Amino acid sequence: MPLREVMARVIGRGALVRWGVAIAMLLAVQSLVMAALFWVSAREGHRGELDEALHHDCTAFAALAPGARPMELHRQLELDIHRDRFLAIATERGRVLYGNVAVLPANIPVGGIGTATVTPTALPGKSTDVARARLCRLPGAQLLFSGIDLDDSEQAQRIVERTLLFALVPGLLLAMLGGWFAARRAGRQIDAVRRLAEQISRGELTKRLPVGEHPDSFGQLCAHINTMLDRTETLVGEVRGIGDDIAHQLRTPLTRLRARVEREMDDAETREDFARAGAATLADVDQALAIVAALLRIHEIEHRAKCAGFATVDLAALVRDVGELYAPVAEDSGRTLAIEIEGAATVAADRDLLGETLSNLIDNAVKFGPPGGRVTLSLRTGADGAWITVADAGPGIAQADRERVFQRFFRARGLQNVPGTGLGLSLVRAIADLHGFTLAIAEQGSAITIAIPHVRSGAAHD
Repeated sequence: MPLREVMARVIGRGALVRWGVAIAMLLAVQSLVMAALFWVSAREGHRGELDEALHHDCTAFAALAPGARPMELHRQLELDIHRDRFLAIATERGRVLYGNVAVLPANIPVGGIGTATVTPTALPGKSTDVARARLCRLPGAQLLFSGIDLDDSEQAQRIVERTLLFALVPGLLLAMLGGWFAARRAGRQIDAVRRLAEQISRGELTKRLPVGEHPDSFGQLCAHINTMLDRTETLVGEVRGIGDDIAHQLRTPLTRLRARVEREMDDAETREDFARAGAATLADVDQALAIVAALLRIHEIEHRAKCAGFATVDLAALVRDVGELYAPVAEDSGRTLAIEIEGAATVAADRDLLGETLSNLIDNAVKFGPPGGRVTLSLRTGADGAWITVADAGPGIAQADRERVFQRFFRARGLQNVPGTGLGLSLVRAIADLHGFTLAIAEQGSAITIAIPHVRSGAAHD
């Protein structure tokens, strides 16, 4: 195995370990925080219950007459079978009159609450105890001391602590396992993208990332990457196609050009012979350049931004301008060009490209229509859109050729010897597709119609 690949795998494993440790630590910290919050919540909740009970004692004794308080105090102490209650009634100066407490704790002020060390009088074997206590003032110049032993509370707290500790250990183990699993899964996903990148860089453009039936965020990212690769493969294929088309279509003109130059160089004897050979050579060179220019033009239009350069175009004005421009050309070829405009409409489009489309259609009609015939350029508008038609007096395109007439370099039967590149209608189709227009060939006669939806009625105003 090459050293570079070994190092890549080692680095990849190190990154996997770091990810696993990071995720495990994050989950462990989360477990610790949750345990701490539970512990604090349990402790504060129990303390709140104790404080509520102490407050209830103060309220209950304050509602009694001074003479009834000793009897109620003794009754409550007799009901305290667990011996966890401390009750005492004292004078304003703190001398205990009744109860099971020898002296009042010094750290609990009147009206205050807290944890105090209590000296009980009725707990054999205990001289002091720790309690949650409250000292409150009673009507009749008396004080009430109420306390609850914290031994049971502390025992419950220790049980909670042990429970959390026992639960935390498997929680940390699960956190480490979860971190390892998540890091391993992320590592496999990253490795899949890395392997795909290596395959693409080797020219294997058909490779794609697997995407599940219900993809997660990474699956959706893989789907987007696959879409990007589909588009890249298409573009690369189109570029290769352009190169193949140019190479294929230039082979014949260049071969013919070489044979012509070789033959005429051998046959030429006078200056006029060399001039004719040069003119014929230039014609073949121009034909080759026209093919390359047309292919590049189609490629440029097909990959132009959808609405780049679009503006409001007055269709009637466009048809009129193109018709007036090509009327002399038609007349020079022995044909007439008629312009028919019914209604006015505007559309968001690239005016130059639309003009180029009409120019190609008119050029085909003039070139392939019958001599002395009539070429018609017409605009018709309606509620559903606008239609621009270029028609001539010829028989039209054969039914068998209609599906192929817009293909690059296709020449209909009987027209193979007519000068041209075979790319005019391909260019028309590319411009129509860019704008979202539809091309239609007439069932009878020779006419091609451009259907333009989403137009606005009326002429454009500056």
